[in-house]
Amino acid sequence: ARVTVSDSVAPVAICQDITVQLDATGNVSITAADVDNGSSDACGTPTLTIDNANFTCANVGPNTVTLTVTDANGNVATCTSTVTVEDNVPPVANTMSYTLYLDATGNATVSPAMINDGSSDACGIDTMFVTPNTFGCADIGRVTATLTVIDVNGNISTDNARVTVSDSVAPVAICQDITVQLDAT
Repeated sequence: ARVTVSDSVAPVAICQDITVQLDATGNVSITAADVDNGSSDACGTPTLTIDNANFTCANVGPNTVTLTVTDANGNVATCTSTVTVEDNVPPVANTMSYTLYLDATGNATVSPAMINDGSSDACGIDTMFVTPNTFGCADIGRVTATLTVIDVNGNISTDNARVTVSDSVAPVAICQDITVQLDAT
């Protein structure tokens, strides 16, 4: 008698949820082994593949990944895992020196654009602000202004800029006519 032995039993697919961090370039890659939690097959070690291995800034948050487990005889089982992508890399804050001239009222304001020198973040910058950002006559000379950079995922970085506060507005000369009396000499 001829006996044909066949394997029609699917392997066991077991997934686990994971959390991964983006690198400074805004990318992270995973492997099937990262989401596998002990998948197996009675007839040997199965092959593991996933449908999405690469994540970017666009994927921050939970992402569903399907693990496919294939045994040596072509039987397939799948499970899904939640891959939570986090961006914990702070932006790069870069400043440059700036000369700020007081206006006719003796005041001046510095904006982020005035002292920003190419601040960047792989996932994008949400906002920038300067503290302090207003200066007056008492600040003439060199002062420090701090540029704060916040990326789209809430990470914060700062850098200090030297701001030279200068008064180039001429004073207002107002004259009046007067009458004086000569003394005895």
